[in-house]
Amino acid sequence: MSRFSRFLAIDWSGAAGPFQRGIALAVADAAGGPPVLVRPAPRGWSRAEVLALLAELPPGTLAGLDLGIALPFADAGAYFPGWADSPMDAPGLWALIDRICTGDPHFAASAFTEHTEAALHFRRPGGREGSRFHLPGATHRQGRFRMTEEAQAARLGLRPYSNFNLVGAAQVGKSSLTGMRLLHYLRGRVPVWPVDPLPEAGAVIVEIYTTIAALAAGRSAGRSKLRDHAALNQALAALNSPPVHGSGPIDDHSSDALITAAWLREHAAREELWHPQGLTPRIARTEGWTFGVP
Repeated sequence: MSRFSRFLAIDWSGAAGPFQRGIALAVADAAGGPPVLVRPAPRGWSRAEVLALLAELPPGTLAGLDLGIALPFADAGAYFPGWADSPMDAPGLWALIDRICTGDPHFAASAFTEHTEAALHFRRPGGREGSRFHLPGATHRQGRFRMTEEAQAARLGLRPYSNFNLVGAAQVGKSSLTGMRLLHYLRGRVPVWPVDPLPEAGAVIVEIYTTIAALAAGRSAGRSKLRDHAALNQALAALNSPPVHGSGPIDDHSSDALITAAWLREHAAREELWHPQGLTPRIARTEGWTFGVP
């Protein structure tokens, strides 16, 4: 039985601007019932509002953020090989990003990706690929991956994107960098597993990947997006969740949050997901892990 009583899933966004219609939050109660959207103001969520919500999570909440909580480290023994200021762990990385991006409003991270040293490691729009986007001798052109992303591909058949890639509709780099700024401000207030050990009580934040929830609900990776209530409720039923009210179209940000909140409730008690293969203390502290990757 899970020690958590409340499951919060956050579909995140790295888009520019003060308010993000691409951010969606949903909550599932351990006592049962369908997952419920946490409704923002009509203008959408701001990142500051989500930060405030996360800072005051009720005890017993398991909160999942759909973003990468760190950058690759294990493959090169550093986040940024060749840069003297390259941090030695994830909290140091969060602090570095936030320090460089102090002038970026709305928790954006543009200043970091344009920084002289950091930019060497990113693939940016406009055909700008840093000279260190690939490690020497790399056999593919997708960039560097964390150990959890390698496991996503090997064990779940997924096709993750490098957090150093900032190009393309499926890239997650921008949202991950903005999320890391939030994690810096939450430091010391809410533990982030597995960078922090799982505490015996209290709220916890984990990294999620909404496609993993869709796979558990019987969808394929290529059909992970649910854009109508009928498909959403079919997926929820596969996760032993009651249906949500409504009919017709639904935006995939909302459906991603709803299905992942239900998935967290259904799978949070699985001990093997808290002790995945290959997760060493060093990887936990530097790269983190995606909850749900065994």
